[in-house]
Amino acid sequence: MSAVFDKPSLWQRTTPFFVGFDGPLAFAVFLLASAGLLIMYSSGYDHGSRFMDHGRNTLIAGAIMFVVAQIPPQRLMALAVPIYIAGVALLIAVAIFGITKKGARRWLNIGVVIQPSEILKIAMPLMLAWWFQKREGQLRPLDFVMAILLLVVPVGLIMKQPDLGTSLLVLASGLAVIFFAGLSWKLILPPVLLGLVGILLLVWFEPQLCADGVRWPVLHDYQQQRICTLLDPTRDPLGKGFHIIQGMIAIGSGGLSGKGFMAGTQTHLEFIPERTTDFIFAAFSEEFGLVGNLMLIAAFIFLILRGLVIAMEAPTLFSRLLAGAVTMIFFTYAFVNMGMVSGILPVVGVPLPFISYGGTAMVTLGLAVGILMSVAKAKRLVQS
Repeated sequence: MSAVFDKPSLWQRTTPFFVGFDGPLAFAVFLLASAGLLIMYSSGYDHGSRFMDHGRNTLIAGAIMFVVAQIPPQRLMALAVPIYIAGVALLIAVAIFGITKKGARRWLNIGVVIQPSEILKIAMPLMLAWWFQKREGQLRPLDFVMAILLLVVPVGLIMKQPDLGTSLLVLASGLAVIFFAGLSWKLILPPVLLGLVGILLLVWFEPQLCADGVRWPVLHDYQQQRICTLLDPTRDPLGKGFHIIQGMIAIGSGGLSGKGFMAGTQTHLEFIPERTTDFIFAAFSEEFGLVGNLMLIAAFIFLILRGLVIAMEAPTLFSRLLAGAVTMIFFTYAFVNMGMVSGILPVVGVPLPFISYGGTAMVTLGLAVGILMSVAKAKRLVQS
């Protein structure tokens, strides 16, 4: 009888919190976070307290991941609409009362300065996954139209700030949900083909379109300049093209095996701009070379594939759509960042997941991994 009333040990009380944690996903995140700390020590060693701050941000993201992983997907679904409405309301407040820095109005002071657009990176897939879950089994074309409208409103507000990088990430996460919900290929192919034709025409007529005094409709001046600089970075090698040129030089100078840890000349002679944030991939490439890049890309591919497996095995439509969209966030982050540093995409403010310095982005990534852990945990509980 005494055994019945024995006080459970600390291990017995904490074990339920770890049951269901996805080991392969945690391993992939650990590898990427370790790579981030390694290159941050090198690229930020003479950059104040960047390394210590990055380590703190990584621990905070890990704590957030652990907490969110304990929240069942059903509870996340209940939070979808309030978070989305709050996010859009804050974006409207930014447009009216926001703080302007460097020509962009992206921040809001509510006692502390926040960037509401970051909320939509998670709120958008939550909202659209909720929308399609409520209409499971009876989807109509009008439901997809409404989903696109729910996506366009925040994306438009973010682009108006202007913030092209964040708007692309929010757009990508929303489109991923719509695609996974079953959008017909007949509706997907026309805009894709139209976009490819537009790119070909842009490359063909680049000298005329990027001539001095030519203004493009819709895009802001800085957005037009970024595209023109991508097409020909030598147009302004010491100005707008400097980022791309130095990034490509650093990647190329790394060679096969790199110059070695703490031995990157482009990095430590400060030729690479934003070497601890947006262009940290260039610093990594210089020190660890092609071999290091392939290992880093393999870790990202493993993370993305594991996320897609979790999505496919999710027990509900909401979980499946949410996990799939969150996984595509990681893909978009990595693809856009590596692409812009390598000179194949325009330079936008998109960090490399778990590698780049940035507290807000790291919190968002912690939330995203926590959501995947939550879905994986729910799947294991259903199976048991």
